Amino acid sequence: FAVAGAISVLFVIFVSSRRSAFAPERVLLAGIALSAMVDAVVGVLSSTGDPRAVLLMRWMSGSTYLIEGSTAAIEVVLGAVLITVSLAARRWLDILPLGPSPSAAVGIPLAKSRFALFGLAGLLTAAATLTVGPLSFIGLMGPHLAREAGLARALPQMVGAALIGGGLMVAADFVGRTIVSPYQIPAGLVSALIGAPFLMLMMRKRGAS
Repeated sequence: FAVAGAISVLFVIFVSSRRSAFAPERVLLAGIALSAMVDAVVGVLSSTGDPRAVLLMRWMSGSTYLIEGSTAAIEVVLGAVLITVSLAARRWLDILPLGPSPSAAVGIPLAKSRFALFGLAGLLTAAATLTVGPLSFIGLMGPHLAREAGLARALPQMVGAALIGGGLMVAADFVGRTIVSPYQIPAGLVSALIGAPFLMLMMRKRGAS
Protein backbone atom coordinates (compact mmCIF):
# COMPACT_ATOMS: atom_id res chain seq x y z
CA PHE A 1 0.00 0.00 0.00
CA ALA A 2 2.89 2.36 0.75
CA VAL A 3 4.41 1.71 -2.68
CA ALA A 4 1.05 2.24 -4.38
CA GLY A 5 0.51 5.46 -2.43
CA ALA A 6 3.95 6.81 -3.31
CA ILE A 7 3.44 6.07 -7.01
CA SER A 8 -0.03 7.62 -6.95
CA VAL A 9 1.20 10.84 -5.33
CA LEU A 10 4.09 11.09 -7.78
CA PHE A 11 1.68 10.52 -10.69
CA VAL A 12 -0.68 13.28 -9.50
CA ILE A 13 2.25 15.71 -9.13
CA PHE A 14 3.43 14.96 -12.65
CA VAL A 15 -0.04 15.30 -14.18
CA SER A 16 -0.68 18.63 -12.44
CA SER A 17 2.71 20.01 -13.52
CA ARG A 18 2.81 18.71 -17.10
CA ARG A 19 1.43 21.85 -18.76
CA SER A 20 4.17 24.00 -17.20
CA ALA A 21 6.89 21.64 -18.54
CA PHE A 22 7.42 20.49 -14.93
CA ALA A 23 8.52 23.92 -13.72
CA PRO A 24 10.04 23.51 -10.24
CA GLU A 25 7.67 25.99 -8.59
CA ARG A 26 4.60 24.16 -9.92
CA VAL A 27 5.97 20.81 -8.77
CA LEU A 28 6.70 22.31 -5.34
CA LEU A 29 3.18 23.74 -4.97
CA ALA A 30 1.59 20.47 -6.04
CA GLY A 31 3.78 18.61 -3.53
CA ILE A 32 2.84 20.97 -0.70
CA ALA A 33 -0.88 20.59 -1.44
CA LEU A 34 -0.68 16.80 -1.58
CA SER A 35 1.45 16.71 1.57
CA ALA A 36 -1.23 18.62 3.48
CA MET A 37 -3.91 16.22 2.22
CA VAL A 38 -1.89 13.12 3.08
CA ASP A 39 -1.09 14.52 6.55
CA ALA A 40 -4.83 14.93 7.11
CA VAL A 41 -5.44 11.30 6.07
CA VAL A 42 -2.70 10.14 8.45
CA GLY A 43 -4.29 12.20 11.24
CA VAL A 44 -7.67 10.59 10.64
CA LEU A 45 -6.17 7.09 10.64
CA SER A 46 -4.26 7.84 13.85
CA SER A 47 -7.37 9.04 15.65
CA THR A 48 -9.40 5.88 15.02
CA GLY A 49 -7.96 4.07 18.02
CA ASP A 50 -6.69 1.18 15.93
CA PRO A 51 -3.60 -0.38 17.62
CA ARG A 52 -1.85 -0.36 14.24
CA ALA A 53 -1.86 3.44 14.40
CA VAL A 54 1.06 3.17 16.85
CA LEU A 55 3.13 1.44 14.18
CA LEU A 56 2.10 4.11 11.69
CA MET A 57 3.17 6.94 13.99
CA ARG A 58 6.47 5.18 14.71
CA TRP A 59 7.13 4.91 10.99
CA MET A 60 6.13 8.56 10.41
CA SER A 61 8.71 9.58 13.03
CA GLY A 62 11.58 8.20 10.96
CA SER A 63 12.31 5.15 13.07
CA THR A 64 15.08 2.61 12.44
CA TYR A 65 13.91 0.22 15.18
CA LEU A 66 12.45 -2.48 12.97
CA ILE A 67 15.09 -2.53 10.23
CA GLU A 68 16.56 -5.99 9.65
CA GLY A 69 19.80 -6.95 7.92
CA SER A 70 18.01 -8.14 4.76
CA THR A 71 16.07 -4.87 4.49
CA ALA A 72 19.23 -2.85 4.96
CA ALA A 73 21.00 -4.88 2.25
CA ILE A 74 18.18 -4.26 -0.23
CA GLU A 75 18.32 -0.55 0.63
CA VAL A 76 22.08 -0.46 -0.03
CA VAL A 77 21.60 -2.02 -3.47
CA LEU A 78 18.75 0.35 -4.38
CA GLY A 79 20.73 3.32 -3.13
CA ALA A 80 23.83 2.34 -5.11
CA VAL A 81 21.86 1.92 -8.34
CA LEU A 82 19.82 5.12 -8.02
CA ILE A 83 22.77 7.25 -6.88
CA THR A 84 24.81 5.99 -9.84
CA VAL A 85 22.00 7.04 -12.19
CA SER A 86 21.86 10.42 -10.43
CA LEU A 87 25.56 11.01 -10.94
CA ALA A 88 25.11 10.29 -14.64
CA ALA A 89 22.64 13.21 -14.81
CA ARG A 90 25.17 15.75 -13.53
CA ARG A 91 25.31 17.66 -16.85
CA TRP A 92 21.58 18.36 -16.71
CA LEU A 93 21.87 19.48 -13.09
CA ASP A 94 24.68 21.89 -13.98
CA ILE A 95 22.84 23.49 -16.92
CA LEU A 96 19.13 23.46 -16.02
CA PRO A 97 19.46 25.98 -13.14
CA LEU A 98 20.75 28.52 -15.68
CA GLY A 99 17.24 28.79 -17.14
CA PRO A 100 15.20 27.52 -20.09
CA SER A 101 17.06 29.48 -22.78
CA PRO A 102 20.62 28.23 -22.02
CA SER A 103 19.28 24.69 -21.61
CA ALA A 104 17.56 24.78 -25.00
CA ALA A 105 20.62 26.37 -26.59
CA VAL A 106 22.80 23.37 -25.72
CA GLY A 107 20.17 20.86 -26.80
CA ILE A 108 18.70 19.76 -23.47
CA PRO A 109 14.97 18.90 -23.81
CA LEU A 110 13.50 20.94 -20.96
CA ALA A 111 10.30 19.02 -20.21
CA LYS A 112 11.82 15.55 -20.67
CA SER A 113 14.90 16.30 -18.57
CA ARG A 114 12.85 17.82 -15.75
CA PHE A 115 10.46 14.86 -15.87
CA ALA A 116 13.35 12.40 -15.65
CA LEU A 117 15.04 14.27 -12.79
CA PHE A 118 11.85 14.66 -10.76
CA GLY A 119 11.05 10.99 -11.34
CA LEU A 120 14.53 10.01 -10.19
CA ALA A 121 14.19 12.20 -7.10
CA GLY A 122 10.84 10.55 -6.39
CA LEU A 123 12.36 7.08 -6.65
CA LEU A 124 15.26 8.02 -4.36
CA THR A 125 12.86 9.49 -1.80
CA ALA A 126 10.50 6.51 -1.97
CA ALA A 127 13.33 3.99 -1.58
CA ALA A 128 14.45 5.63 1.66
CA THR A 129 11.03 6.54 3.02
CA LEU A 130 9.49 3.10 2.57
CA THR A 131 12.25 1.69 4.78
CA VAL A 132 12.60 4.14 7.68
CA GLY A 133 9.83 6.68 7.15
CA PRO A 134 10.12 10.36 6.23
CA LEU A 135 13.46 12.01 7.04
CA SER A 136 12.79 15.33 5.37
CA PHE A 137 15.32 17.31 7.42
CA ILE A 138 18.16 15.00 6.46
CA GLY A 139 17.25 15.47 2.80
CA LEU A 140 16.95 19.22 3.29
CA MET A 141 20.15 19.80 5.23
CA GLY A 142 22.48 17.57 3.20
CA PRO A 143 22.45 19.68 0.00
CA HIS A 144 22.46 22.98 1.92
CA LEU A 145 25.48 21.98 4.00
CA ALA A 146 27.25 20.70 0.89
CA ARG A 147 26.73 24.07 -0.80
CA GLU A 148 27.86 25.91 2.33
CA ALA A 149 31.03 23.80 2.20
CA GLY A 150 31.79 25.33 -1.20
CA LEU A 151 30.58 22.46 -3.39
CA ALA A 152 28.82 24.34 -6.19
CA ARG A 153 28.91 22.03 -9.23
CA ALA A 154 26.47 19.14 -9.46
CA LEU A 155 28.85 16.18 -9.14
CA PRO A 156 30.79 17.25 -6.01
CA GLN A 157 27.62 18.66 -4.46
CA MET A 158 25.74 15.37 -4.91
CA VAL A 159 28.60 13.35 -3.46
CA GLY A 160 29.01 15.79 -0.58
CA ALA A 161 25.26 15.87 0.12
CA ALA A 162 25.10 12.06 0.16
CA LEU A 163 28.03 11.79 2.58
CA ILE A 164 26.77 14.61 4.82
CA GLY A 165 23.22 13.26 4.81
CA GLY A 166 24.41 9.76 5.65
CA GLY A 167 26.59 11.11 8.45
CA LEU A 168 23.71 13.13 9.87
CA MET A 169 21.46 10.08 9.75
CA VAL A 170 23.98 7.94 11.65
CA ALA A 171 24.54 10.72 14.21
CA ALA A 172 20.80 11.26 14.73
CA ASP A 173 20.25 7.52 15.15
CA PHE A 174 23.12 7.27 17.66
CA VAL A 175 21.87 10.22 19.70
CA GLY A 176 18.31 8.87 19.66
CA ARG A 177 19.45 5.49 20.93
CA THR A 178 21.72 6.77 23.73
CA ILE A 179 20.51 10.15 25.04
CA VAL A 180 17.60 8.71 27.08
CA SER A 181 18.77 5.07 27.19
CA PRO A 182 17.22 2.50 27.62
CA TYR A 183 14.46 4.38 25.80
CA GLN A 184 14.95 5.46 22.20
CA ILE A 185 13.96 8.53 20.19
CA PRO A 186 13.35 8.05 16.44
CA ALA A 187 16.13 9.41 14.24
CA GLY A 188 13.67 11.53 12.28
CA LEU A 189 12.60 13.41 15.41
CA VAL A 190 16.19 13.91 16.56
CA SER A 191 17.23 15.30 13.17
CA ALA A 192 14.27 17.69 13.14
CA LEU A 193 14.80 18.89 16.73
CA ILE A 194 18.49 19.61 16.16
CA GLY A 195 18.42 20.38 12.45
CA ALA A 196 15.61 22.95 12.38
CA PRO A 197 17.29 25.54 14.66
CA PHE A 198 20.65 24.91 12.99
CA LEU A 199 19.20 25.41 9.51
CA MET A 200 17.42 28.62 10.59
CA LEU A 201 20.67 29.94 12.09
CA MET A 202 22.57 29.08 8.92
CA MET A 203 19.98 30.82 6.74
CA ARG A 204 20.06 33.89 9.03
CA LYS A 205 23.84 34.15 8.74
CA ARG A 206 23.67 33.74 4.99
CA GLY A 207 20.99 36.44 4.72
CA ALA A 208 23.05 38.82 6.85
CA SER A 209 26.12 38.31 4.66
